[in-house]
Amino acid sequence: MSDWSPLPRAFYQRHPTLVAPALLNKLLVRDDGRAGRIVEVEAYAGSEDPAAHSYRGMTARTATMFGEAGHLYVYFSYGMHWGSNAVCGDVGQGWGVLLRALEPVHGLDLIRDARPAIRRDRDLASGPGRLSQAMGITKALDGADLVRNDRGVRIVCDGVAPPSDPAVGPRIGISKAVAFPWRWHVPGHAHVSGRVGGRGRA
Repeated sequence: MSDWSPLPRAFYQRHPTLVAPALLNKLLVRDDGRAGRIVEVEAYAGSEDPAAHSYRGMTARTATMFGEAGHLYVYFSYGMHWGSNAVCGDVGQGWGVLLRALEPVHGLDLIRDARPAIRRDRDLASGPGRLSQAMGITKALDGADLVRNDRGVRIVCDGVAPPSDPAVGPRIGISKAVAFPWRWHVPGHAHVSGRVGGRGRA
C-alpha cells in the first residue's frame, strides 16, 4: 500500500460526470492501513446542478468545493453523518463527486472497530455516512489534498480498471434535478448502497 501513488491532479480537473465513473474501482486509502475500493459514486456540478450544495455559490460550508481539484470536501448531512467528496474541475466551479460506497479491502479490523454495530462486512461502508465513518473521515479532513496524501488520505489506482459498462441512473435522496443520470456503480456489486441508507449530496 505504501508504494501506491495518488491519482494525479489532472485526473480531477474534468467535469464530475467524467471523473465519477472513472473513480469506480479506485482505492480510498488511509495511512493507518484502511483501504476501500470505490464501488458507487455520484456527480454534482455546481451552478448547472440544482441538487448540488454549490448551486447558489460559495458559502463557508462549501468553500472547499470551489477550491483546487483533487481535494476532499467533507460536509455534515442532516445532522447525522459526514459525506466525503472529491473536488473536480477548475477553481471556482464548485464541482465534486460524492463517494457513496466502498468495499473494504485492507485494514478490516480497524474498519470493523469504527463500525462496531455492523454484523455484515457488506454493510460496513455501503452509503456515504457509513463510508466516512468506516474510513475515519470527519470535518477535520475537509480540504485535505488527496493528491499529496495530506492528513493521511489519498485515492490511488492499484491496477483494477473501472467497469467497461458501469450501472448508471438517477442520484439518491435528492429533490431537485432528480432525472439527471449522475449516479454510477459497479454492476451487481454487493457493497453498493442501493436506495437504502444515507441520503447523500455534494
